[in-house]
Amino acid sequence: MSKPWLAHYRVPHTLPLPTSTILDALEWQALHRPQAIAIQYFDNALSYGELDHLANRFAAVLAHRGIGRGDRIALSLQNDPQFAIAQYGAWKRGAAIVPMSPMYKEEELEFQLADSGARVWVGLESIYGEVGAAVHRAKVEHILTTHERDAAGEPRDRRFPETADFYTELRKREPGAVHRLPLSVDDLAHLVYTSGTTGKPKGAMGHHRHIAFNANVFRQWAELTPDDAVLGVAPLFHITGLVAHLAVAALTGMPLLLFHRFQAGEAFRMARRYGATFTVCSITAYLALLNDPASREPGGFLKKCFTGGAPVAPAIPEEFEQRCGSYIHNTYGLTEVNSPSHSVPYGLRAPVDPASGALAIGVPIPNCEARIVDLKDPGRELPAGEAGELALKGPFVFEGYWNRPDATEAAFHDGWFLTGDVVVMDKDGWFYIVDRKKDMINASGYKVWPREVEDVLYRHPAVREAAVVGVPDAYRGETVKAVVSLRGPATEAEIIAFCRERLATYKVPRAVEFLDEIPKTATGKFLRRQLRPG
Repeated sequence: MSKPWLAHYRVPHTLPLPTSTILDALEWQALHRPQAIAIQYFDNALSYGELDHLANRFAAVLAHRGIGRGDRIALSLQNDPQFAIAQYGAWKRGAAIVPMSPMYKEEELEFQLADSGARVWVGLESIYGEVGAAVHRAKVEHILTTHERDAAGEPRDRRFPETADFYTELRKREPGAVHRLPLSVDDLAHLVYTSGTTGKPKGAMGHHRHIAFNANVFRQWAELTPDDAVLGVAPLFHITGLVAHLAVAALTGMPLLLFHRFQAGEAFRMARRYGATFTVCSITAYLALLNDPASREPGGFLKKCFTGGAPVAPAIPEEFEQRCGSYIHNTYGLTEVNSPSHSVPYGLRAPVDPASGALAIGVPIPNCEARIVDLKDPGRELPAGEAGELALKGPFVFEGYWNRPDATEAAFHDGWFLTGDVVVMDKDGWFYIVDRKKDMINASGYKVWPREVEDVLYRHPAVREAAVVGVPDAYRGETVKAVVSLRGPATEAEIIAFCRERLATYKVPRAVEFLDEIPKTATGKFLRRQLRPG
């Protein structure tokens, strides 16, 4: 395939491959700009010098507990400074982080802890009461808890004396050079779990070179400098937050504005007070910002807005630009490609797909080899204008799934990563999502695999059969719907409550339809397309 998209670039066609890590970038900032703000947490500032010092203390905590190269450190935290401290401290020990949603219920958390072999869990005290038993069942050796108020220096009473307190442990350990182990761009940086093509989540292995490369892509693409500031809207436990917030901030040397959990009014307050200029978040977050009364106040900030994770209707960026003065640039990425593989170049506007009415997902980023292949024969490349599966190569593509050689082999064909998304490219090099080869549901940028929800539904004593599909949702882009046939009495509210006790909030069905019989193929597979509206 030729590369007509290069005509749209405002950046070099290729970027140099990383020779240093994001941890190296943090330490450079701490050495040369120690007073510069690294994290603005509500109204409490943490400088690069202070962040690096606290990360050194956490490395000393880990060293005292025998944690070192190749170990995994699980983090169940929101957008709090503790996340950055733990991440950088783990990296100083040559360990990898396993970021996990604090919304996970016991079973979800236990599986990922056990599968990753995490030796340390750092989690919010507010969730420990619900998931602590799962952490112990997963045989995690060291448990540290913390509270969102700790980073703000607010006093509180600890609820669980059997766990180690994060900040107490930091104060107990004096850091030393011996605690900092050599780190290479080829070392494992994180395991981010994704459902991929099976019901059980798989740990996508992101190495330091992957993170550093895509952080540099964001820096170049959005023309970021130390005078910019990142509004931390995307969860740090998500690949977007890891790369487009944490990593790009350290690489650029700009402040990262954090406020625990996303709340539109607080996001506006922080953005205005501390001069946020850049963010990457779901279109759902932009809708929440638009619906907040603060959006009607004068703007002058967030000039560099990007989104991804769900189809974008043209009306949303138009309204956001009218209201807030900034155009939202669409992007496309996956956990397996460590954030973006495609994006609308900063300063350009995405064309609209005449077939679907959705905006283009952009053009391939620098160093990206992108091709569209036949759905049945991934070795056959298709020309512009024909829909097929998007296949990718580049220095941002992961190398495989943790302890899943079969899944890794299935994800690649002749060295090309098969995304599972059906796309089309126009003659000018713009890419558009047509459909998903997989049945994955994309709810507000969070991926939901139907089988995982179905497995929970089947545990309800009244459920005979259950099929889960994604349906359009004006707010989330797509939401979860369950189609159920019953063997006994049950109401929609009962089914939803049953799921809510066992699944993260974004996986819980928002609607339940009852049928006498769920339509199937001759081989017994559910006809999911018949269950979706339209």
